[in-house]
Amino acid sequence: MTLVHPRDQITKIISRIYKRGMTTTSGGNISIIDENGDIWVTPSAIDKGSLRASDIVCVKKDESVIGKHKPSSEFPFHKAIYRVRPDIKSIIHAHPPALVSFSIVRKIPNTNVISQAKHICGPIGYAKYELPGSEKLGEVIAQEFKKGFKAVIMENHGTVLGGSCLDDAFQRFEALELSACTISYGSQIGEPKYLTDLQIQEFESQVPALRPEMDGTTHPSDEREKRLKICKIVQRACEQGLMIGSYGTVSIRWRGNDFLITPTNRNRWNISIEDIVQIKDGKREKGKIPSRATWIHQEIYKKYPKVNSIIMTQPPYLMAFAVTRKYLDVRTIPESWIFLQDIPSLSYGSHFKTNKNQEVILNNTTAVIIENDSVMVTGDELLQTFDYLEVAEFSAKSLVMGASLGEMIPIDDIQVEDLRRKFLQ
Repeated sequence: MTLVHPRDQITKIISRIYKRGMTTTSGGNISIIDENGDIWVTPSAIDKGSLRASDIVCVKKDESVIGKHKPSSEFPFHKAIYRVRPDIKSIIHAHPPALVSFSIVRKIPNTNVISQAKHICGPIGYAKYELPGSEKLGEVIAQEFKKGFKAVIMENHGTVLGGSCLDDAFQRFEALELSACTISYGSQIGEPKYLTDLQIQEFESQVPALRPEMDGTTHPSDEREKRLKICKIVQRACEQGLMIGSYGTVSIRWRGNDFLITPTNRNRWNISIEDIVQIKDGKREKGKIPSRATWIHQEIYKKYPKVNSIIMTQPPYLMAFAVTRKYLDVRTIPESWIFLQDIPSLSYGSHFKTNKNQEVILNNTTAVIIENDSVMVTGDELLQTFDYLEVAEFSAKSLVMGASLGEMIPIDDIQVEDLRRKFLQ
C-alpha cells in the first residue's frame, strides 16, 4: 500500500506517459479509487505536459465534485469499470501510437511475442466503438472488464488498462505498448515469431534456483557509489524508452567476481540504492531477491575480467530483430561497427542453460540478442555499456525505418578494415 496521495501518484504517471510520447497534450486520463470509494481523476482539457497535483479532481462517492476543473470526459467508463471490478483500484486510458495502430486495424496484439508480457498483461479484451465520453462506451468497456480482462483494446480509439494500484496498471500499459511496438517494427523487417504457452512455461521452470543468503553484508563507500550508478542508469533507460518498469537487469562488478545487481519484482522506475542486491562469493545479500538473470551475469564476470558491467533490457527496435530472428547488421555507420562489430543471436531460453550455448553468449563482450526475450550488452564502465546499448538501438531503428526506403547498403569490407586498423589495433 502506497502512502503517496492519489493526486501525486496520478500527476507522476501522467507526466511519465506524456514525456514518453504515449499520449498527447489533450489525450488520455488516469484515475484511482480510494478506500472511501472516492475517485481521483485527471481533469478535462488540461495540458498533460504541465499537470499539477492541484489540477486533479475528486469525484466523491455521492457524485459531488471537488476541484477547480471538470473531471475527464471519459470519467463514465472509469466509474463503470470500478462498479463491476472491485479488485481494480486504478485505471489508465491513453492513445499510445502502436496500440492505436492495432485499434484502427481492429486487432489485438499477441503478447506471446515477448515472454513476460503475457504474464504481465494477461488476456486482452476488445471493446467495440462507441461515442467517446458516452455512458454507452462505459457499458461496453465495463462488459469486457467483467469478463476478467485487465487490458482492453478500444476499437478506433486506444486502450484502457486496470490494476491493483497505479504502478500495476502502468507496468501493464508499458508492456502492452512494447508488445505492440515490437510486432509493428518487426513486421517492417520480417515476420514476427511468437512463443507458445508451453515454451513460456518451460522457460519459467528452468530458471536457475535462488542463491543462498550470505550471513552479513557490509556497504563500504565504493560499493554504495556503484549502487548509485546503477540507479541512475536504470532511471535514464526508463526515461529514454530503453527499459520498462517490469523488465530490465543492470549489474556492476564490485571486487573480484563479486558484483551488484538489480532486484527482481521491483518496478524499475522506482529503483533505489537500498533495492540493489550485493552478490558476494556466489551468495546474495540477506533478505533480498536478485534478478533471475544473476546466474548468467556471474558466469560472465568469472570468465571475462575485462567486462565490468552488464545491461539486459528490451528496447523496441532491437526487439524487432529479436522476434523476427533477422540478423542485425551494424555496418550502418562507422560508430555502430566500431562499438558493436557483430551482434549474434541466441535461441529463446538458452542463456539460462549450462551447455554450449553458454559459450556463445560469453564469447561476445559487446552485445547479443536473445530471441523473444531481450538484448544483453556488456562493457567496462557502466556509462560506456549504456552508450553501447543506445548505439545498438539507434542502429536497429535506422534499419527498421530504412526498410521501406530500399535495400540497406552496408559499409564494405575495405571500409571495415580501415576502421579496424584505425580504431581497434
